[in-house]
Amino acid sequence: MQTIYITGYRPHELGIFNEKHPGIAVIKKALDQELRVLLDEGLEWVVISGQQGVETWAAEVILELKNEYSNLKYSVITPFLEQEKNWNEHKQQKFHSIIARADFTTSVTKRPYEAPWQFIEKDKFIIQNTDGMLLIYDEENEGSPKYVKKLAHKYEEQHNYKIIEINAYDLQSIAEEMQRENW
Repeated sequence: MQTIYITGYRPHELGIFNEKHPGIAVIKKALDQELRVLLDEGLEWVVISGQQGVETWAAEVILELKNEYSNLKYSVITPFLEQEKNWNEHKQQKFHSIIARADFTTSVTKRPYEAPWQFIEKDKFIIQNTDGMLLIYDEENEGSPKYVKKLAHKYEEQHNYKIIEINAYDLQSIAEEMQRENW
């Protein structure tokens, strides 16, 4: 796999309402571990859409990993222009920082938000232009990622597409491992 799409929950879907929440470190460690395996297998590009939550945390992990893996690149492909327009100033700054350091950026529909179909088109476009997906999602905590997961599985039926899921059990194991390391 040379190119992977990373996505998952928005912060509020996980009950995360500030950047000091301990769950963020667990998610970032899970992403780091999985990305290291993929990098050793030839991963070159990571694609995100710049949404808050898992995708933003993934960008932060990627920026750290770029210090070790100089060939790693990431792109931000938003569903529409000015995705961050209605976000608070802090979230906008974080988004602009991620965009500024990306190796490639674009918007799928090349116009501002019009309707939910733009999110679907973004997911279809990214899935069709990547080799696989790294998804943080748990069946027992439904949320927005269920839609992209459904699209990815439909695509996987007819294409060589790999879907890697990190679920609540995986995150719990990492949290316990982190607790043991801090004893």
